[in-house]
Amino acid sequence: MNIIVAGCGKVGAMLVSEFADEGHKVTAIDISSGIVSELENQYDVLTVNGNATDKNTLDEAGAAKADLFVAVTGSDDLNMLSCFLARKIGAKHTIARIRNAEHDEQAIKFLKHTLNLSLIINPEKQAARELYHILKMPSASKVETFSRNTFEMVELKLKSDSKLIGKSLAQLRSTIKAEFIVCVVQRAGKVIIPDGSFVLEEGDRIGISASIKEIYKFFSEIGNNKKTIHNTMILGGSKTAYYLSKLLLEGNNAVKIIEKNMSVCEKLCDSLPKATVIHGDGAQKELLVEEGLRTTDAFVALTGIDEENIIISKFAESEGVPTVIAKINRDELVNMAENIGLESIVSPKKLISDIVLRYARALQNSAGTKVETLYRLMDGSVEAVEFIVGPEFKHTNTPIKKLSLKKNVLIAGIIREKDAIIPTGDDIICEGDSVVVIVADKQLYDLSDLIS
Repeated sequence: MNIIVAGCGKVGAMLVSEFADEGHKVTAIDISSGIVSELENQYDVLTVNGNATDKNTLDEAGAAKADLFVAVTGSDDLNMLSCFLARKIGAKHTIARIRNAEHDEQAIKFLKHTLNLSLIINPEKQAARELYHILKMPSASKVETFSRNTFEMVELKLKSDSKLIGKSLAQLRSTIKAEFIVCVVQRAGKVIIPDGSFVLEEGDRIGISASIKEIYKFFSEIGNNKKTIHNTMILGGSKTAYYLSKLLLEGNNAVKIIEKNMSVCEKLCDSLPKATVIHGDGAQKELLVEEGLRTTDAFVALTGIDEENIIISKFAESEGVPTVIAKINRDELVNMAENIGLESIVSPKKLISDIVLRYARALQNSAGTKVETLYRLMDGSVEAVEFIVGPEFKHTNTPIKKLSLKKNVLIAGIIREKDAIIPTGDDIICEGDSVVVIVADKQLYDLSDLIS
């Protein structure tokens, strides 16, 4: 496809890289000549140095022939206007990043309709939703939801006291009274799609798929069911903190936000009257302890500085906080944080990349199936893709054991109406099903791609 990315900061540069890796024809627009030069040197892409709201710039970038135009500059207004102009010039689909917290759902719908936008994305709101899912299931380090929250995949790292160590997957399925599947394992940096004979070891990072009800049963069976979170301390009064606090307060959870900027504190007090907002520097451990760090159920580090989030999260862990989550955007720091033991990490940049890639996949796949959800897992080396099965899929009503699946591919779940099925070889795929597929070292654009 012909894709244009306008605004090449952290998110835009990541999208340029991802689209180029997937073989698309990519054009990058940025007002900074330095950023444009860097992209030219790093990737096989076209670049235009200019303002994405300028018609000459859009013409030079080829907006008239663009299949997808994505605007992720630092300005909501520029993103909306550039998408509107690109669509007028001839771009087929447009995606705008809009981060203004004052826009409610009705306002977003109005903007989408009026500007003829294909999709609106808000990285802070997406990050808040992911954080909320982890806080609802604190035994997991990462939670991904499928098929309108009826099916989940959770990640956890096996510590020395885990009851799973030394057990084969076949043993687990026969002894644990829950319907689940261990669909992916990361061991010493290597990703494995395991079979029933695979034996788990200390330090393994595993992905488990099941319905929400069965996930809770699984954690209860293995004695890893952390207590429900009732109060949360949040470091940093960012937009993500605002969205997360709103979700937590709506669920009757107590929220305490620590922010060192007084004007931000005042705004949070006005917009979140039920939250406790503390004006102070959360980097001072005395303040955190004084405000109840040792008795809080969860601590979430959401400052704008990755290094600060890592350091203070490790301090929270040392003080015995049961659930600790850090927001980290820089890839190299994500890896470092995991190496020093931080298990729950959220990256808004990666969340937005997943959403945009999913949309691009949906545009280019065949009529047989539709990409509904896409996540990159295990440091990006694995994809979990949810497809909706359409009438053109040629392998409906065929037992899975008779399908010739490609290497490193696993059908992890089938959602049929309201039922979540952990498939066996005798199960079949029907038209209208949602099918969750785990794939390593390749990309899937259509459900038919998993069959050799």
